[in-house]
Amino acid sequence: MKSEGFRQPFIAQGLYMTSPDLAQTIQEVRDKALEELQGLASEEELESWRILYLGRRGRLTSVLRSLGSLSQEERRVVGAQANQVKALLEESLAQAEGQVKESRIAGLAQEEQIDVTRPGRSVALGRFHPLTQILREICDAFVAMGFQIVEGPEVEWDHYNFELLNIPRDHPARDMWNTLWIDYRDEKGEQPMLLRTHTSPMQARTMERMKPPVRVIVPGKCYRYEATDATHEWHFYQVEGLAVDDGITFADLKGTLYEFARRIFGADRRVRFRCDYFPFVEPGVDMSIDCFACKGQGCRICQETGWIEILGAGMVHPKVLEGVGYDPSVYTGFAFGLGPERIAMLKYGIEDIRLFYSNDLRFLRQF
Repeated sequence: MKSEGFRQPFIAQGLYMTSPDLAQTIQEVRDKALEELQGLASEEELESWRILYLGRRGRLTSVLRSLGSLSQEERRVVGAQANQVKALLEESLAQAEGQVKESRIAGLAQEEQIDVTRPGRSVALGRFHPLTQILREICDAFVAMGFQIVEGPEVEWDHYNFELLNIPRDHPARDMWNTLWIDYRDEKGEQPMLLRTHTSPMQARTMERMKPPVRVIVPGKCYRYEATDATHEWHFYQVEGLAVDDGITFADLKGTLYEFARRIFGADRRVRFRCDYFPFVEPGVDMSIDCFACKGQGCRICQETGWIEILGAGMVHPKVLEGVGYDPSVYTGFAFGLGPERIAMLKYGIEDIRLFYSNDLRFLRQF
């Protein structure tokens, strides 16, 4: 901020001013300061003005330092005048700051005014992940048929993950599961702890705690050491089902899974069972539904077969029942396991399992 049109005191240069000259300079400082103050409209400009006129090296301060060149009587008169000017400038500055602040607040209020007639802003809502949605659908379908939901540990013992499921240490069926072992060894130097490869360990854990009748489903995460591609992930969800009671037959298994397929994929679904092998069931089957894309005529989705496999199942192996203290001559049961990712891929036409874990909102917002 530049200011011209009045004389500066010359004390700094060793020249002394008379009382009339000093009084005139004070008047000129006052007039020029008030004139410039009228044109200021921001807090930054006001602060610059304060430093220029009222700061330690400001123009009025320099004039006050010149009072030492006057006599005592002159200092009394001119000093009183200088103090009045200083008080006037400080009061004028305070008023200007108040006006600037009010203008700024008024401007903000104008910008932030609420038009009560305008529609309200829509609130961004979250939604369940597609896997959470399909897990809930699967669980609801079985709960409606009398099953209860239980959960188990993801870090599991070899004893439950394999041994109690009729898969001893030297059994070749262990090659079916690419196991992730925990870096822990027991007193024998063996690694008995792992990341569970399926939710089937809860079959044994549940039967150890409960007496028949048993009807449970077990949703949860599983882990396997395998390559990731469009149809495989190293971590995935699985839903295990188990029913044990006196007199359960294969017909109960077929009826339960058929009803499940109708609830998830539609009332017009057809179901096919074929023999398959799983160590903890005997006999074992895989269950397929007719292709909903081609209605069983054959297409790319069903690989021209007209059928899509959705889960594996079977009657609980007698050795599994014996392992948990059940008498296989009295009790029978069935078990099944399915992958929610595969069910979701079939239901929604998703071609790559990796999309579920990519955290891409463009994908997730479709469900």
